[in-house]
Amino acid sequence: MIWYHRLFRADDSDQPADGPPPGPPAGPAPGPEAPSTPWWDETTTPPSAEPPVSSEPVDPARAPTQPLTAPPDADAEDLNQATHQLSADSAPALSARRSVQGLAACAARDIGRLRETNQDSVFAMLTSLPRENSDMTIGLFIVADGMGGHQGGELASRLAVRTVVQHVLSQLVLPALDDAMTEALQPLMIAAVQAANEAIWDSAQVLGTDMGTTCTAALLVGHSLYIAHVGDSRAYLYEPGGLRQLTADHSTVGRLIQLGQLDASEAREHPLRNQLYRTVGQQPQVPVDFIYQPVGQSSHVLLCSDGLWGLVDEPMLERALSNSPWPQDACDELIALANLAGGDDNISAVVVTLPLAER
Repeated sequence: MIWYHRLFRADDSDQPADGPPPGPPAGPAPGPEAPSTPWWDETTTPPSAEPPVSSEPVDPARAPTQPLTAPPDADAEDLNQATHQLSADSAPALSARRSVQGLAACAARDIGRLRETNQDSVFAMLTSLPRENSDMTIGLFIVADGMGGHQGGELASRLAVRTVVQHVLSQLVLPALDDAMTEALQPLMIAAVQAANEAIWDSAQVLGTDMGTTCTAALLVGHSLYIAHVGDSRAYLYEPGGLRQLTADHSTVGRLIQLGQLDASEAREHPLRNQLYRTVGQQPQVPVDFIYQPVGQSSHVLLCSDGLWGLVDEPMLERALSNSPWPQDACDELIALANLAGGDDNISAVVVTLPLAER
């Protein structure tokens, strides 16, 4: 079996565009489950509660450690994630398996129609780690929307992406290659964004600016997402029942919506819609929200800046995601929709398509 990985970039244009458009698969959407069970365990029915969100630092000694191995007796659903000794009569059945949508990702950004610079930064990476009895998929996806003047916002968002990527690669991916991964994923993701906060704050003190950025970083390990989040960039999961926002906006308007004092439909026109009360890099320390979310039967993960979700409503986001099985096409359509709606801000999107079995 051949395994490969590819870093999707905003200028990728060679993605094929054929194949039937997928929609979200039928059936109920499972709720999140506590990460105390291995990701390959499909036997436990998760509760229907919302995913836990925490803004407090987590003690690594108390947080659950996500196993990075799979058992040798993984079931048929995990055949594409593991190596197996095949019998003569099982090979034809395996080679005949097809999917209508595979695991892929694209990160794209656009300057929009009114801004002179692009202060957004995006990142998408999919890779596979060889394990003793299986090959495990890991994905890292980031959207950062910078702020703080002509160059400050661009520098802040790039620093955030660079620092988070460096932290995750050095603390997760490289140790896992040596079978030495021991750190729990929740404190790892929170620490990555807090390291980005420190790097931006230190640079701002040297340069004499007040630059900062939002940062929404999602780590995909097996069938689960581990999200660290600050600001008003968003992470969504496209489930059988529709698009679901996983993150909470750290904005005045977002807080009013959470308190029930403002309807979400009024947020786009509110005069305080761009006022953030929590960002990365504008204070010496920052609390980081953490969300754990199994992907279940979902078909897509979407990360985006407010330049997209602020102009394109959720039904149109859903339609763009379901129009093509290729993330590049979905990103192109989402950016086009935001520009058609005015394009008054930089526009960023990271689209991840999740594997769907043949139906």
